[in-house]
Amino acid sequence: MKIMKLFDLGLLVLLALLTNVIAVSSSHDTSFSRTSFPRGFIFGTASASYQYEGASKEDGRGPSLWDTYTHEHPERITDRSTGDVANNQYHCYKKDVRIMKKMNLDAYRFSISWSRVLPKGKLSGGVNRKGIHYYNKLINRLLHKGLQPFVTIFHWDLPQALEDEYGGFLSPRIVDDFRDYSELLFKEFGDRVKHWITLNEPWTFSKNGYAGGLLFAPGRCSAWQNLNCTGGNSGTEPYLVTHNQLLAHAATVEVYRKKYQAAQKGAIGITLPSHWIKPLSHTKRDRGAALRSLDSMLGWCMDPLTNGYYPHSMRFLVEDRLPKFTKEQSKLVKGSFDFIGLNYYTAYYATYAPQPTCDRASYATDSAANLTASRNGILIGPATASSWFYIYPKGIREILLYIKRKYNNPLIYITENGVSEFNDATLLEYHRDHLWYLLRAIKEGANVKGYFAWSLLDNFEWFSGYTIRFGMNFVDYKMGIKDTLNIQPVGTRNSSRRRYGLC
Repeated sequence: MKIMKLFDLGLLVLLALLTNVIAVSSSHDTSFSRTSFPRGFIFGTASASYQYEGASKEDGRGPSLWDTYTHEHPERITDRSTGDVANNQYHCYKKDVRIMKKMNLDAYRFSISWSRVLPKGKLSGGVNRKGIHYYNKLINRLLHKGLQPFVTIFHWDLPQALEDEYGGFLSPRIVDDFRDYSELLFKEFGDRVKHWITLNEPWTFSKNGYAGGLLFAPGRCSAWQNLNCTGGNSGTEPYLVTHNQLLAHAATVEVYRKKYQAAQKGAIGITLPSHWIKPLSHTKRDRGAALRSLDSMLGWCMDPLTNGYYPHSMRFLVEDRLPKFTKEQSKLVKGSFDFIGLNYYTAYYATYAPQPTCDRASYATDSAANLTASRNGILIGPATASSWFYIYPKGIREILLYIKRKYNNPLIYITENGVSEFNDATLLEYHRDHLWYLLRAIKEGANVKGYFAWSLLDNFEWFSGYTIRFGMNFVDYKMGIKDTLNIQPVGTRNSSRRRYGLC
C-alpha cells in the first residue's frame, strides 16, 4: 500500500489554536487563542501502534491479536483491510515528526507495540532489540524537535502468543507479564519518557472484544447472539477482562512508583473513554438510566481507581458475574494514577430498559438502560462519517465537570478528541467548539493540563479499516510516494489540505 499525506499548515494552526492569533467560534461570541489556556498547557496529537506503524513482519516483530483478527476474519473489517502497512510510521517517523513540528505541537502520544519489543509477549521469550532501537529513534527524534513523548503501554494489540497460551486478559496470568513488559519499557525509555499511560480505553477493549462480537479482536461473545463469534460469554468475560486490566495497571503503577519514579521524575496514568450521557426525559427512571450508563462506562474503572471498588449500580445489577477485589487488590488499585487520560468524542440520551432474563445476560444490557442519539426525532448533534458518532461539543465540558464533582477533580489530559469528518469545515468546527467548551470547564475548575487531537494522520480505524478518516493530515493510500511538496489541492473531500510527501 502506498500512501501520501496532505498537509495545510494554516488549517492546522487554526484548528488546534497553535498560534496566538485569535480564533472565533462560529457557535459562540467568545474569542480565544492558545494563550487563553493556562501556562504550560500541552497541545498534541495522538496515535496507536497497530493503526500507524505497519512493518508488521519486519525486524523481529511478533504477531498481535489484531494481526490475527484482520487476516483470519477479513469479512469483519469494512474494507477487508489490515494494519500490515498502515501509515508506515515505522519507516517514516522522521517525516511524521517533521509534520508535528510544523504544526507547532508540544507533544505526541503514541503506543508501543508489545509484540515488537517482546515477540512472545514475555521476557523469557526474548527481547527484540530492533524493536527497542526503533522506539529509541522515535523518542529521540521527538525530543530533538522539542516534542514531549506521551507513551501508551497497551493500545489493544496484545501479543498473539499470550492469547494462544492462556487467553490474554481473560487470565490473571496477564498481570505479571504486563508488569514485566512495562518494566522493560521503564528501563529502556524512562530516562526520557516523562508521561506513561498504562492502558488505552479498557472499556472499549472489553466491551467490543468480548461482548460486541464482530466489532473488535478477539471477536468473542455469547453463542445465543448468533454472531459467529470465536467463543465467549458476553455476561462474564467483559468483566473478567476489565478486572484483569485494572490489576495489571495497578501492578505496573506499583513497580513504577517503587523502582523508577523518583529517579526518572515521570508521571503515570491510564486513559479512559466516556460519552456524555443525558436522560431522555426528566423522569426518575431516565435520570437513573443516564447515571447507570455513566457508571458502566466511565465508573467501571474510575470508581475502583478512586475508591477501590466497582460502582454500586454495577455491583447491584451484575451481582456475582462482577469480579470482586480482595482487600489487598483494592488497596493496590485505589489511587493508582498520577493523572487520568480522558477520551471524549460524542454524547447520547439514556432511557430505562429492563434487564433480559438471566440466560441471556450481557454487559450490553446490564445497566438497564438503552442509549439513543435522538429525542422526539431530533438528533443530539450532527451525524458524522461514523454511524455511532454525533457531534456534541457541550459534552466535553459536562463530563469534565462531572468528573470534577464525583472523583475529586483529578489531573486530566484529554488524550483523544476528534471527528470522522465529511469535509474540512466539519473538522475545523468540531475542534474549535470542543476547545471552547474545554476552556470553559478549565475556568470552572476542571484540572485539565493538555489536549491531544485524534489523530495526527488518517489511519486504520479498527473494524472500519480505512473507510473513515480522523486525521488532521489526509493520507491518500492510492497515490505513489512522493519526496517533494506538491501544493495542488485535492478535491475529493472538498479538502483544503495539500499533498505532502511521505518519506
